[in-house]
Amino acid sequence: MRAELRDAVPLPRLTLWIGVLVSAVLFGYGAWQRRWIADDGLIVLRTVRNLLAGNGPVFNVGERVEVNTSAAWTYVVWFFTWISGEQIEYVVLTVTMVLTILTLPLAMLGTARLYKGGGDWSRLRRGLLLLPAGGFVYMALPPARDFATSGLEQSLTLFWIAGMWWLAVAWSQHDPDEVTVRARRTGWAVTLGLAFVAGLSWLVRPDMTLIAAMVLLVMVVAPIGAVRRVAIVVVAGVLPLGYQIFRMGYYGLPVPNTAIAKDANGSKWGQGFIYLFNLIDPYALWLPVVLLVLVAPVVLFIVAGARAGRVPEQATRHRRTRRGGSRGRGGVAGLRARLRSPGVMVALFVVGGLLEGAYWLRQGGDFMAGRVLLAPLFLLLLPVLVLPLRLPAAQADRAGGRLTAAARLAGDYSGAAAVVLVWALVIGWAVYASTFRGLPDGTYIGRSGIVDERAFYSLQTGHAHPDTAEDYLDYPRMQSLQQILAATPRGGVYMPSWDYDWWYLDPMPYPLEKGMVDRQTVFFLNLGMTSMNTDLSVRIWDQVGLAWPMATHTARLVDGRIGHDKDQYPDWAIAEAKSFPKHPLLPWMVDPDWVNQARVALQCPAIVQLRQSYSAPLTWDLFKRNIKLSFATMKFRIDRVPKYTLEMCGQKVPPPLTDAQKNVR
Repeated sequence: MRAELRDAVPLPRLTLWIGVLVSAVLFGYGAWQRRWIADDGLIVLRTVRNLLAGNGPVFNVGERVEVNTSAAWTYVVWFFTWISGEQIEYVVLTVTMVLTILTLPLAMLGTARLYKGGGDWSRLRRGLLLLPAGGFVYMALPPARDFATSGLEQSLTLFWIAGMWWLAVAWSQHDPDEVTVRARRTGWAVTLGLAFVAGLSWLVRPDMTLIAAMVLLVMVVAPIGAVRRVAIVVVAGVLPLGYQIFRMGYYGLPVPNTAIAKDANGSKWGQGFIYLFNLIDPYALWLPVVLLVLVAPVVLFIVAGARAGRVPEQATRHRRTRRGGSRGRGGVAGLRARLRSPGVMVALFVVGGLLEGAYWLRQGGDFMAGRVLLAPLFLLLLPVLVLPLRLPAAQADRAGGRLTAAARLAGDYSGAAAVVLVWALVIGWAVYASTFRGLPDGTYIGRSGIVDERAFYSLQTGHAHPDTAEDYLDYPRMQSLQQILAATPRGGVYMPSWDYDWWYLDPMPYPLEKGMVDRQTVFFLNLGMTSMNTDLSVRIWDQVGLAWPMATHTARLVDGRIGHDKDQYPDWAIAEAKSFPKHPLLPWMVDPDWVNQARVALQCPAIVQLRQSYSAPLTWDLFKRNIKLSFATMKFRIDRVPKYTLEMCGQKVPPPLTDAQKNVR
């Protein structure tokens, strides 16, 4: 009876599914305990509101600006909000929780396929345990649980990585020379599925295109036949290419506006390493990473054994000699044939994780602790999400050649003891990290500019779980903003003062000039909470340029806070909004001369072209012109000081205003 039960439920499958269920439950529980939606997470919801209202994928009505880095996340949230009719914040929490719960199981199943070797579980059932490991390292980090439900695209990005990993391992193990109908259908499904998912990288997160491009390159170069090669290119490219044409014509840029606002081509290595150690030091993250690297040789031996035994001897009779002949040749043909292997895919994802991490170190990281390094860390952990433990008794298995050799190397007492020790230490570290309480309280932003974002907003709003826009009404300045907007319907430009209960207002001039309309324009850094607690008719601009192109296209400040290292002056906002340009209605810190210079600078031909690209009525001619000029528009920069922008444009600086021109008498 015991033998029959063992055959019915192979040991690898049993231990794997126990680990999968435990990981899903723990990660889901941890994410729910730290649930919230960040201010930046609320930004995408404003775009969703405009989509639902029929205004298009915009942040401000009448301004085609793509303020969301992940186009895919925008439309995922829009779709489930549209189909459910529920409050957007609750839709976001539901979707992020579902993705969070599914991500680790999907990725772990992909890793388990490495040991399954493409065959059935019965080939590996004797003495093999599959222990969850790398997933515990990831979920133990507080930032990983924080950003699981932050309203940002983190959960979608990790779910996309997990899906591509599972498909990549499956593709690498599928025999392209199988001739049975079922095998051929499976091969086509896996190939096209992997191509489609990899192609989505540009829409999920543009920086993820690097790892996806490497996967697609291996697929195309491997010996798969011309028909499949063409199918891969078409399936991978049709959706991102179509959206890219739309983006360039509709928004006038080849990348999301956020990429220009944060100058993705910048270089701040020193700040990047500060950001890296801000993630490593508090939790001693180096310990599990070193342990998993040390146990990697054991993993590789068992993977190699599984690879060697994955194709039954009977299958060789059914191979088609037309393609199978290349397997025995050396040179270029032999190298191409070896590209389709689990080892290559493991190397691609590990290298991809290292390159992604290096990219963010060069970029300077982020102001939110740990956020942008979570995806690179997850990529690096993929091959060790599951640790294989071959019990010493398995050495008695002489089922076949290289598989038995691998068992002898990795399955002796010392090898098994090493895996058990590493696994126990990783679990112990995960318990320590997940209960760590030594972090700052989130009330202080130091010189590094890095902050525990969730703790910061929880304290500032007074809500343990600020997961709706309404919760952010308790953030400083939000109540007073609501009051002044209600009291001044004729509009103008609203700017925060040092007093949390007071806003400066530079009103619209009366009578209005021809073509002008009353409009309320809020000039404030916190776009998410502001935009979600105001009517869609209220225009929200920010000085760092996420939503306001006049700030987006300024130069990056060398010593600015990371992620906020652009800081456009309010004089430009008053000039573009055409609000009242004189004291005493003009706030004291705004110079009428600068406002006047900014108004003249807005007539610079290059600035006129920029503004028309996103604010002029969209016609077919403008759509085509936007496509042609999109790369030039992306590179265009203005100076924060209006005088210098005028000089850049070759225009004369207007003479200083007189006292009568500066002040109302």
